[in-house]
Amino acid sequence: MDAALALIGEDLKNVELQFKKDLQSDVPLIRKVGEYVLSSGGKRIRPGLVLLAARLCGYDGNRSVPLASVVEFIHTATLLHDDVVDNANLRRGLASANTLWGNEASVLVGDFLFSKSFSLMVTDGDLRILKVLADATTIIAEGEVLQLVCTSDLDITVERYIEVVRSKTAILLSAACEVGAILGEADPVHRQALADYGMDLGIAFQLMDDTLDYTASEEQFGKSIGHDLEEGKITLPLIHTLRNCTSQERDLIASVVEKELLSDEDFAQVLELVQRYGGIEHTVASAGEYVVLCKQHLEKFPPSATRDALAELAEYVVTRVK
Repeated sequence: MDAALALIGEDLKNVELQFKKDLQSDVPLIRKVGEYVLSSGGKRIRPGLVLLAARLCGYDGNRSVPLASVVEFIHTATLLHDDVVDNANLRRGLASANTLWGNEASVLVGDFLFSKSFSLMVTDGDLRILKVLADATTIIAEGEVLQLVCTSDLDITVERYIEVVRSKTAILLSAACEVGAILGEADPVHRQALADYGMDLGIAFQLMDDTLDYTASEEQFGKSIGHDLEEGKITLPLIHTLRNCTSQERDLIASVVEKELLSDEDFAQVLELVQRYGGIEHTVASAGEYVVLCKQHLEKFPPSATRDALAELAEYVVTRVK
């Protein structure tokens, strides 16, 4: 992240100021909840991608900061809704908004952020950008529903799982990069290369997140360990384990996944199987393959400090938990 921050650090500070400006509302609770979630951490990868992609394509105007803020607003709205759906009580190591203000406030403030995002896009006035982010938002909603449909499905394929990841997580990183490319008036080949870079980066990012549910401490992860398993989310470490374990071990996993509340012993049993069958190592290796793809997409651009920063950002995704 250091190389990226060195290039866009000042712009990211301006994005933070933009958040405060765009959160203005006559309803105090909207500002309170919005500022709480937006200020609760996060690496600002999505707005950073807008800024870096725009810079890579030669853009140096004043539209990138407001649009980077829009992308983070969309992301924050999805987090607010996700935490309600998942019954999460932690987000980035802090009490989640729904824990503090209730599900109703979280959903409604999330709705406000979505609505405000589209208002800001209309103000920007570029229909190409409006289409990219509108399409991404639709796909995110589809991904949320698809994940719900796949809950507790021990027969989920890797392909279906990656489809969920593309829709739910990676599409917004892809859209962020594409917004930057549009700002820089990139030709179709380079615009697509950046969109593909963002998509593969998003998949790698989610794969590493999935390993954290099994390996991190709660302090490191910023949310409850084993929560994905308790919610019936069958992610790649467990998919790999299910494809390699015995029928008796599969039955054990099934019995744990079906429980509404996980005990420490339940989680320990599944974790032992994931470790025995190399589920974590397999997932990390898969994330590494997507990082390689990220770098290949960047090779369509001439060498530059910005290209290097984007390549290092991809590496950061895999190394951030090691």
